[in-house]
Amino acid sequence: MITRKALARRTFLRGAGAAIALPFLDSMLPAFGGSQIPGKAPVRMAFVYVPNGINPKDWNPAYEGALGELPRILKPLEPYRNDITLLGNLTHNGGRALLDGAGDHGRCCASYLTGVQPRKTLVDIKSGISFDQIVANKIGSQTRFPSLELGMEDARQAGDCDSGYSCAYTNNLAWRDDRQPLPPILDPRALFERLFGKGASLSPEARARQSKFRKSILDFVTEDTKKLQGDLGPTDRRKLDEYMSSIREIERQLEKAESDNAQVNPGMPKPYGVPADFSEHFKLMTDMLTVALQADMTRVFTFLVTREGTSRSYREIGIPDGHHPLTHHRNEPALMEKVTQINTYHVKQFAGWIEKLKSTKEGDGSLLDNSMIVYGAGLTDGNKHNHEDLPTVIAGRGGNFIKPGLRRVYRRETPMTNLHVTMMDRMGVHVEHFGDSTGRLNGLDLA
Repeated sequence: MITRKALARRTFLRGAGAAIALPFLDSMLPAFGGSQIPGKAPVRMAFVYVPNGINPKDWNPAYEGALGELPRILKPLEPYRNDITLLGNLTHNGGRALLDGAGDHGRCCASYLTGVQPRKTLVDIKSGISFDQIVANKIGSQTRFPSLELGMEDARQAGDCDSGYSCAYTNNLAWRDDRQPLPPILDPRALFERLFGKGASLSPEARARQSKFRKSILDFVTEDTKKLQGDLGPTDRRKLDEYMSSIREIERQLEKAESDNAQVNPGMPKPYGVPADFSEHFKLMTDMLTVALQADMTRVFTFLVTREGTSRSYREIGIPDGHHPLTHHRNEPALMEKVTQINTYHVKQFAGWIEKLKSTKEGDGSLLDNSMIVYGAGLTDGNKHNHEDLPTVIAGRGGNFIKPGLRRVYRRETPMTNLHVTMMDRMGVHVEHFGDSTGRLNGLDLA
């Protein structure tokens, strides 16, 4: 028999300037008549973008309908075959060279969520509002952060950004309006401090001084945590313990990354706290995203997995060549093989995150069940620079909205913005038209 008042969904643990939001707990469901009324967890929407296209022959299966054996690049997602939906024939017309723009890489990235081809002007950049920001403007007041924008590389630091125009377009997915991109957070420490504490604006030197006296963020909320645990049932105590352990593990990873960076290429210009290893960086960022989603800090985010047009090398998997030059492979098998290896390596990191989301329980399902996470690219074949049949996979059910485990192939030249409009509907934001949309994606939802 439940007699106590249900715990408020927006409860925080507080202490000494720190505030930690709680994950979704059973005690946040209303109590009535001796039994809990099933509550609904919020639905999250996200886009994870990879650069330079993906080798189509190793991405697209030769069938439609129920997912069977997955192609080579998608193999890491095999254990989650029943949690993903593979979409075919979605096109971004705004990425094509129809009007003045910033090159194929700039156009494909800047139009990916806006549906509008970016333009060069004499004095400014010009794109369009991205659909994630339309959603954030509508529902963002319900969470601490209307949206989060994350990334893993800055073209200006990489030294291969040829102009302010292309930097703006290749470095950003989210756009507040047609002239204001929302730059992604690259530094894991900056993201941690934005989510859980102050200090994101400190210089590296100031942070170094501060780190000598830094305690775990959890140490500041110890008293509040003890009080709360006394009021929770066994299941909720376990959920809270797992959640707090995740935060402490992230702190440990951050400290290790910062210590390692002090010993690796000290003269190399790197964002403070960014791990030298790609997979470690990706895991840190997605671990923090998982915590942010658990705590309902945001329901909308974008993740630019290295910038569009990147020439990053992947020595950790034996590929010292730059990614972008490799994609201009001229159909040479040896170069195409390296591109496929990079594509597969990216999906492997993504699959690791999907495993974490699937294992994170929330209500009657998992965090993954209550999410729509699109993974894909704004180019199809990096060698051809084409923009039709874009590689696109959705992980999650969107709160029992999407029926996964299928490959759905739409009519050729179906606008990617049809997917945007469909996802907006699920988030409770209804628009008649967006970008070059022609309607909704039939068959994506359970209805």
